[in-house]
Amino acid sequence: MDKVLNIIKNDPWLEPYSEAINGRYKMVLKKEKEISKKSSLEDFASGHLYFGLHKVKNDKTKEWVFREWAPNATAIYLIGDFNEWKESPEYKLEKIKRSENWEIVLPEKAMKHGDLYKLKVYWKGGCGERIPAWANRVVQDEQTKIFSAQVWEPAKPYKFKKKVFIPNVSPLMIYECHVGMSQDAEKVGTYNEFRENVLPRIVKDGYNCIQIMAIQEHPYYGSFGYHVSNFFAPSSRFGTPEELKMLIDEAHKAGVAVIMDIVHSHAVKNEVEGLGNFAGDPCQYFYTGDRREHPAWDSLCFDYGKNQVLHFLLSNCRYWMEEFKFDGFRFDGVTSMLYYNHGLGDAFCNYGDYYNGNQDDNAICYLTLANKLIHSINPRAITIAEEVSGMPGLAAPFEDGGYGFDYRMAMNIPDYWIKTIKEKRDEEWKPSSLLWEVTNRRKDEKTVSYCESHDQALVGDKTIIFRLCDADMYWHFKKGDENCNVHRGVALHKMIKLLTASTINGGYLNFMGNEFGHPEWIDFPREGNGWSYKYARRQWNLADNKELYYYFLGEFDREMVSLMTSVKNLQKTDVIEVWHNDDDQVLAYRRKDFVFVFNFNPTKSFTDYGFIVPKGAYEVVLNTDSKEFGGFGFNNDSITHFTCYDSLYAKEKKEWLKLYLPARTAMVLKRVKNK
Repeated sequence: MDKVLNIIKNDPWLEPYSEAINGRYKMVLKKEKEISKKSSLEDFASGHLYFGLHKVKNDKTKEWVFREWAPNATAIYLIGDFNEWKESPEYKLEKIKRSENWEIVLPEKAMKHGDLYKLKVYWKGGCGERIPAWANRVVQDEQTKIFSAQVWEPAKPYKFKKKVFIPNVSPLMIYECHVGMSQDAEKVGTYNEFRENVLPRIVKDGYNCIQIMAIQEHPYYGSFGYHVSNFFAPSSRFGTPEELKMLIDEAHKAGVAVIMDIVHSHAVKNEVEGLGNFAGDPCQYFYTGDRREHPAWDSLCFDYGKNQVLHFLLSNCRYWMEEFKFDGFRFDGVTSMLYYNHGLGDAFCNYGDYYNGNQDDNAICYLTLANKLIHSINPRAITIAEEVSGMPGLAAPFEDGGYGFDYRMAMNIPDYWIKTIKEKRDEEWKPSSLLWEVTNRRKDEKTVSYCESHDQALVGDKTIIFRLCDADMYWHFKKGDENCNVHRGVALHKMIKLLTASTINGGYLNFMGNEFGHPEWIDFPREGNGWSYKYARRQWNLADNKELYYYFLGEFDREMVSLMTSVKNLQKTDVIEVWHNDDDQVLAYRRKDFVFVFNFNPTKSFTDYGFIVPKGAYEVVLNTDSKEFGGFGFNNDSITHFTCYDSLYAKEKKEWLKLYLPARTAMVLKRVKNK
């Protein structure tokens, strides 16, 4: 008889689906036993140490060893700078007996650091040049735009100075960023520029984790890094692998964890640069038939049922953690992986939608194994699932019947904010609905809450500040020249962020520039914009200009993050509603010794508005209306607020806290002592 897993104990509504839940649990155990044999999952995930190009010692000499998995190939040659890009017998690979792998051993002098190379692969009925699947360095020729693998064996490889790093992420405060568009100049930024110019800002702003996008090599810059061609190669358009390691090392020295936005949900279609038709077999790495191509993303879908594909992807996770010391991953496109139809068009209205046969158990098994592997390598690693369907158990431990992610993205929240701003007048905002939405989550799974990520900043969409202020943010964001629309937008921007951040049960995420209300959308160079970098950058000068409201928004974000991180494990405490009145548009809740009060009313201020809270003295520790954050400063925040006795609540040791609540403001008060 199957044991009752904890996710079912925690949620009895899952009991009718216990057979499916137990089936997935057993599938993982069976697959792990199958692929690990008598060793371990870590040993299985070591393909990067075997495949690809490696310099090895052989007695007193050194040799180059190259290996590739190519079951459909009939002949393979190494071609490159070292042999004038011509097929030559001494660079021909041999097929390893009783395997689908190919190998060549070359003397050390056969190639050198910096040489460009590819494979010339033959198969029945054809041939083509290919970049090795396990290549760890891929570069693009600036003139021809052709990509090639590159021999990467520097004389002085980078040695990490921070040998051991233990993330202190309680709560987890993520700064989502993109190296290429992280600079003011209209160009592609570098790892070094990010390390020197942006990392110090992140540290100053108080974020304890950076989530870096677009690390894996991708042919088209405008894909935001989501159409990956070379899974083991850090994008060379930003610099060298050594420079990426230096960036991560510097972040660790500053106490900041670094996670990678990893793309295992699909791959670019490209054949020469990528895996699309590696050795004349378009399905070597990918599903067959209609499932091979993603209908919405113009990309290819991995066949997670093949052990060789599991070997490739699991090794990829281990490679980035051990070679570059990433502290974990945000897995992109998890919803697309979980369902045969990629979740497209499904509403996911009831639990039956998660167990109706539309689920890709192979992908579920892979994701669970990936989480087991990652946490066996580093028990403190951070894994986050970008998932919108609400699949139960995604961020629950495997032992409980879950899939092992540490967090899941609360993707409902940004959608809700957009819908509210677009469709409701300010007078129609209901605090009860707002609080319900930002706390609507499974109690046994941690989430990463956010108002907006990179998704909301892309061309065709709008950031929150852009939706609130529109063109006025270009013409009236200077202090003294602002108008009513700017006052409204700035006030609501701060309130939205505070409500979202202060109700987390796991982590909070901000996308680079949104902390100060960056005015531009993101539009990467493309034919439609004349290949311009104008909108693929961040204008940090706006945040530094004390005459502009961007500066005030940035200051508020810094203080908000500081408050959140100053209270250890605040995210683990209950959000206890104190009061809501949808007619007044007033909301109050508390966590630990903090009381959070919001007045969303656009026109009405309230005097002596009372709440029943634990008795004591309360001090204002954050106020969206403070002048230092671009507000009016209607309250005197230096005043200590004492609660007022009421015999009805004496036994509960609670009393009335009465406050002045200006329209469109929020404040955080801390209980400092008992009466």
